[in-house]
Amino acid sequence: MEILKCEGIKKVYGSGANQVKALDGIDLVVNKGEFVAIIGASGSGKSTLLHILGNVDKPTEGKVVVGETDISASNKTQAALFRRRKVGLIYQFYNLIPTLTVRKNILMPLLLDKKKPNQEFFDQIVKSLGIADKLESLPNQLSGGQQQRAAIARSLIYRPALLLADEPTGNLDQKNSKEIIDMLKLSNHNLEQTIVFITHDEKIALEADRIITIADGRIINDERRR
Repeated sequence: MEILKCEGIKKVYGSGANQVKALDGIDLVVNKGEFVAIIGASGSGKSTLLHILGNVDKPTEGKVVVGETDISASNKTQAALFRRRKVGLIYQFYNLIPTLTVRKNILMPLLLDKKKPNQEFFDQIVKSLGIADKLESLPNQLSGGQQQRAAIARSLIYRPALLLADEPTGNLDQKNSKEIIDMLKLSNHNLEQTIVFITHDEKIALEADRIITIADGRIINDERRR
């Protein structure tokens, strides 16, 4: 069952002699429950693609459909609501709010919608991520690995259809990197999350069920490993 579909995605920055073509006709289908890695060199277009998939940026041409929603046609307000409710985003540098506790950072997507959390699900997330004892701490009191766990918990709290991770291990050491990928795999298997993550680390990419390679804004290889 398709959960994500891209058709002819192009992204162009600038104009004339200064024009840069970041994406040059991306066609992509991701099925529900897949664990997908997107790899490529710096400047290949992988981050641009992820931002378009998460409705953070808009394509110059083409269409992106998540579930049954054409997100490429949404306005700014619709895009913000969609990101908060339907897509979990994990960034390399965590993007936690420094003045809020870990608990409030995790619950922020629900608080913005004035919704009460499912306490059982909240407890399950923080326990599985190993941060149940850090909920009243501020982000700067946590290690890098713990901050990334909190960011993952925040991305899961709305039970999104799709989880997108932008270099989730890029700011971590080898031990923490493996733990974060193991946690994403656990979320993929236990919570049936569809996960797409980008990385420049081929060893990390090998943990995925499917590896998509991008170069010069185009998909040059799409390998299903499992």
